[in-house]
Amino acid sequence: MFIQQTDLFRGMSKDFVKKVYDTAVKESFTDGELIFPEGEKAKYFYILLKGRVKLEIGEFRQLVYTVEHPGEAFGWSSLVGRENYSASAKCMADTKLVKFDGDTLCTLLEKDPSNGLQLFRRLSGALGERLINIYGAFAFAQPSEDHRTYGSSLTLKQTGGEVSESSQ
Repeated sequence: MFIQQTDLFRGMSKDFVKKVYDTAVKESFTDGELIFPEGEKAKYFYILLKGRVKLEIGEFRQLVYTVEHPGEAFGWSSLVGRENYSASAKCMADTKLVKFDGDTLCTLLEKDPSNGLQLFRRLSGALGERLINIYGAFAFAQPSEDHRTYGSSLTLKQTGGEVSESSQ
């Protein structure tokens, strides 16, 4: 059972993993095919089996992450109560995925809180790693004297060894 080998399900009970796997559907996509567009109703959660998927946002399709390691998950919006997908997912190669209906998976997670908590901890850890990588990319692209706060609409600028706030 491949799904149990992924970091997301490692160490969980075999019965729970079997119940989850029984709801899964395997799908194949071709290079260039769109899995879902940004803003579409978030209905499915995916785990990569083989291939590459780029997650991109905005009008100019800015790449934010590439899903390329077997076992990596995406489409998490369907599990966390988001109405719509926050990014588009497009194949960069012929791709095979395991697809889960988000509502069905959430029901299974609610019925088994111990395994559900483990899955959400691992999912949040994976998303945290992606976020840290994105922060690193932003930090690398920002001039060193200008540090954005991304949330308060204030910019912190270093002036002569002191940090002062200035609104944008």
